[in-house]
Order: sequence, then C-alpha cells, then structure tokens
Amino acid sequence: MAFTLDISNTAPDFSLPATDGKTYSLGDFAEADILILSFTCNHCPFVTGSDETTRATVEKFADQGVRLVCINSNSKNTHPNDDFYHMVERMNEQKFPWVYLRDESQSVALAYGALRTPHFYVFNKERQLVYTGRAIDNPHHTEEATINDLNNALEELLAGKPVSTPQTNPIGCNVKWDAQDAHWMPAEACDLV
Repeated sequence: MAFTLDISNTAPDFSLPATDGKTYSLGDFAEADILILSFTCNHCPFVTGSDETTRATVEKFADQGVRLVCINSNSKNTHPNDDFYHMVERMNEQKFPWVYLRDESQSVALAYGALRTPHFYVFNKERQLVYTGRAIDNPHHTEEATINDLNNALEELLAGKPVSTPQTNPIGCNVKWDAQDAHWMPAEACDLV
C-alpha cells in the first residue's frame, strides 16, 4: 500500500484514550453510517482556522448518521501544546461535537498514513475509505475558501452516489513525528493527487 490509505481500503482498528476519560476503538462507532476520522492537533493554524467550519459540517449531517472522530498524533516533544493535558483543556473550552483521541505512540497515524493536520478520512458503513484529503480549500483563512470537499463528499454519499472527487491533498502542517525535526515527513509520504 502507499503511505496513505488508498480508496476502498478498510479502516485500521485502534484503541486510544479520549479527552472524556474513555478509551475508544473503531467498533465503538459502529452505529455511524458514515465515519469521518480526522488527524488534527491543538496548535496548527490550519486546524484552529477551520474548526468552526468543521463543526458546522458535522452538525449539518449529525442526524443523518455521520460521526466525526478526531485523533491527535503529534509528538508532545516536538510541540508541547499537543499533549493530552492541552487536548482536554481545548475540548473543555471549545465544546466540540466530536470525540478527541490521543495517539501517543503515533502508530495509528502510521497505519492510516496521516500526512497533515488536518487530514480527513471518510468511511462508509462497511468502513471502506471513500474520501481522503482536505475539508476545505483554504483552512487557514476560511473566509477565502471556495470549495468544501468534505461537505460535497458527504452530500454525495448520503444521496447514494459515488464520491466524484475521492482524493484531495490535505492542507495544513505536517504531522509532528517524534524524535524528528518539526518539518520532517517520512520519505514515502507524498501528495495524494
């Protein structure tokens, strides 16, 4: 497989602690007809700049069986504000409508091939990947965004249609890999399109 999951690949399982004090695996979200996983963090301006757009998208589709789960895989050694304490603090402040998981070992980020923060993965009921990439085309300055690829993918799926643009390049900061320079990415990590 390529570094990042390919379209139609099955979602790898995980078991990760959340800011709500529970531990979650993939099966805990079995009730969702569409499951979105987003690799994110606390500090990246592309994440914080687009959080409210993400919230609006999640709330728009919540009653249609769509669920978002966010995962923070960033190294706390590379960026201390991405530690679990700050995750809990951020969720308490922002009251986001999603579960926020900590991937301390970064094994889940590697299993999915997370490239940037944010990087979205949309899975159908069978947990096959149907969309991967960005949510919007300008997550740093959402007022300048012209395309919401995540919204478009969800609308098509819920209408029973195939996703017309199943891959886009995620836009954001790279994942902060432990024991590496802050801008390091694995050699096999590359653009999706």
